Amino acid sequence: MIAPSVAMLVRLLCGARAVWLGSAPPNGVCIFFANHTSNLDPVVLWSALPSFIRIRTRPVAAQDYWTKSSLRLFLATRVFRALLIERRNVTVRNNPLAKMLEALDAADSLIIFPEGGRFAGPEPQEFKSGLYHLARQRPNVPLVPVYLENLNRVLPKGEFLPVPLLGSVTLGSPISLNPGESKLDFLSRARLASWNLHRL
Repeated sequence: MIAPSVAMLVRLLCGARAVWLGSAPPNGVCIFFANHTSNLDPVVLWSALPSFIRIRTRPVAAQDYWTKSSLRLFLATRVFRALLIERRNVTVRNNPLAKMLEALDAADSLIIFPEGGRFAGPEPQEFKSGLYHLARQRPNVPLVPVYLENLNRVLPKGEFLPVPLLGSVTLGSPISLNPGESKLDFLSRARLASWNLHRL
């Protein structure tokens, strides 16, 4: 019962709702990938999804951030069902890619942020290679581009309390890795798929 209430509260606070351009909400497992400007990004995107998608979608989030307090840990694990990954001391045993593949194989969709960190500017930075490796190892999983706007103003970097403002969540048509497509070309195309949603 907590998760729907939190989702409603976030939508009311940020005014963010999902706008689907060029496609309908997916019926099966998929990977939502988005630009990253605020710690609210995974929460807002998760909250904006229709309930039938939200209940089987897990944000991929930084373990060091979401375990800093008991409240954050409770929200991450019990409300958002976040997939917490190690960002600094990555080993074979805690490989983020392996965890994400396991989640996909368990019929969970994922929310990821391929830039690898938060950036204040509107245009997404160059994507890290994780999205490419997911696309290569699970080629039948659709990759849904997302552009999040105004969320860095709702919760600026370094702040704890959000400011009620209007944010937006725009989702585009799914993409996939083309046969023979290089990692560089794919990541560039994926970044543009997200960025182009800002200009529509």
